[in-house]
Amino acid sequence: MRAVLLCSGLATRMRGRIKPLVKVGGREILYRTITLLRTHGIDEFVIVVNRKNKEAIEEFLQRIGVNYRLVVNDSPERGNGYSLYLARNHVSGRFVLAMGDHVFGEDFVREALKGEGLVCDGEPRYVSLDEATKVVVEDGRVRDIGKHLKDFCCVDTGFFVLDDSIFDHAEELVREREAVELSEIVKRAGLKIHRVDGRLWMDVDTPDDVRRAEKALFSLAVKGEDGFISKHINRKISTRISRMLVNRISPNHATLLSFLVGVISSLSVLVSIPLAGLIYQLSSILDGVDGEIARVAMKTLKIGGWVDSILDRVVDFLFLSILAYATLRTPQEFFVAMLAIFGSFMVSYVAEKYRADFGESIYRKIRVRVPGKRDERVFLVMVFCLLYPYLPTVYLFALLALITFGRVGEMVVKAARKN
Repeated sequence: MRAVLLCSGLATRMRGRIKPLVKVGGREILYRTITLLRTHGIDEFVIVVNRKNKEAIEEFLQRIGVNYRLVVNDSPERGNGYSLYLARNHVSGRFVLAMGDHVFGEDFVREALKGEGLVCDGEPRYVSLDEATKVVVEDGRVRDIGKHLKDFCCVDTGFFVLDDSIFDHAEELVREREAVELSEIVKRAGLKIHRVDGRLWMDVDTPDDVRRAEKALFSLAVKGEDGFISKHINRKISTRISRMLVNRISPNHATLLSFLVGVISSLSVLVSIPLAGLIYQLSSILDGVDGEIARVAMKTLKIGGWVDSILDRVVDFLFLSILAYATLRTPQEFFVAMLAIFGSFMVSYVAEKYRADFGESIYRKIRVRVPGKRDERVFLVMVFCLLYPYLPTVYLFALLALITFGRVGEMVVKAARKN
């Protein structure tokens, strides 16, 4: 199956930049669309460009290694409908049509490819209705379409699943008039509509749109398995940091930054336990940055998550060990410190072992919530370091880790009995 991507616009509001090559969240818009479509089995791309951006786009396509054909529109002022018409000799059968200056979310593309015709959104969350192209639907097909419609059913997302019969309607309009907009072809063809409501898609026309798109992408990059502290505190800070750094550092650099801050927090115990607690919490906040950047910038690698998890354990071991060295005096206290370290490691080990063996997260199974996830443990340790920076901190860590370990173990036993 092929895809036609329209990239021949003049980008008058983007200050001379080539819109399909503008980076949003660390990746070019065109890269995002191609990558998402390739994930779903689309392996050939027809890219309609204008004479000015042809060289830059072709160089980019060669660099990313994609099977493509370039079609040059020497008259981009004739409209995006004319651009579609120019692709007629390069497409047969069923194909995808998408705007080259739109950002689409992964969920959106997956659902859009299940339908046929014009993909519409009845509950747009990420675009302004004033700028959106509205659609009036009758018997499941487009009856009218335009930006200035007052009564409408949904809005045009700039994504279509078509067949080559669309070119018959395009050719009729090209013969009738000089400029042809895609909306005119859609209306004449009376395309079926397929609704994908509330998913991420955005038309990126201005630098402000770039910022809004990045904000939306990072809001969707938050993991659903976050603990209470991460969900309500850490992510609100880390996503802002990630947005500032996404075009400057890689996920690996973010992992290293979080690790170094964690090591500094451990060494700070020897200087000031309250200060160490604050820096420890900062490292926990930064711990989310690498994953956020990796997901938004489409640079996710399994080894990255593995390394991040290992380094988290190293930081926890250093912090608890040095805290024990600095504060504990008796063998009994030392034993509690060992329990804290043991519990910290075993919670992570058993949870990851459960995921590997049963194919799902253990935390989706735990109904009774205890503050035992790493973000929650680190936050409470910080609080105790500030309020009472001695033995109770280690006792607390041991108790939370062992409670969580016990709950995880209970879930594993239940799963084993079912199997």
